[in-house]
Amino acid sequence: MLDLPGQPLIDKHRLVGGCLRLPVQVDAQRLLQEVTALSSSWWGTSAGRIGLQNAAEAVFLRGYAPAEGDRPIEDRPALDELPYVRIIMNELIGAPPLRCLLARMPPGTSIAPHIDDRAPYFFKSVRLHVPVQTHDQVWMYCAGATYQMRPGEVWALNNVAVHAVWNAHAALSRTHMICDFLLSPALLDLLSRGERDLGRPSPEVERHFQELVATRQAAAKP
Repeated sequence: MLDLPGQPLIDKHRLVGGCLRLPVQVDAQRLLQEVTALSSSWWGTSAGRIGLQNAAEAVFLRGYAPAEGDRPIEDRPALDELPYVRIIMNELIGAPPLRCLLARMPPGTSIAPHIDDRAPYFFKSVRLHVPVQTHDQVWMYCAGATYQMRPGEVWALNNVAVHAVWNAHAALSRTHMICDFLLSPALLDLLSRGERDLGRPSPEVERHFQELVATRQAAAKP
């Protein structure tokens, strides 16, 4: 079972809520150029992610997909091509990094509503999203609200609440850098100063996910 022995459980509902924008910025253009230049050989698979996450291509920069079991959480070779990503991971947040990946959602794809609750790891780490390439038709849904995350921003996501993603554009993909961190005093301070209540209700987005869930349930019936 995936765990972080000795680490306390985190009350993400209190600490994060749904999604919370941190009071830090990244160089959006530098990050985009660096990720765009990443060798194409790293892309093309889900990198071991299974189930709902199969909708996205992934490149693990640190650690492995949870479905691969208790493998070492260590830097992966693709990170050598991404010096600015390494700075974001190791210096910007002020907390020890755990698993980190790039996730690219093709046009018109969704990750259905779900909760990351399969192991203690998810209750002992803080998940951050850094948009790399996105647009106005990407919707992050979490804890009953809909959010739009922009390049240059850093967001905390409560991944033990119900969450989902919809890339509604017919031609454009969406790429995020997704990193888990141990909770540190510096990260706790960022979370305490983050912008809350930025989510909005969206009947269209909620209806999309309701229909997606209904379709999946119908397909699963014998």
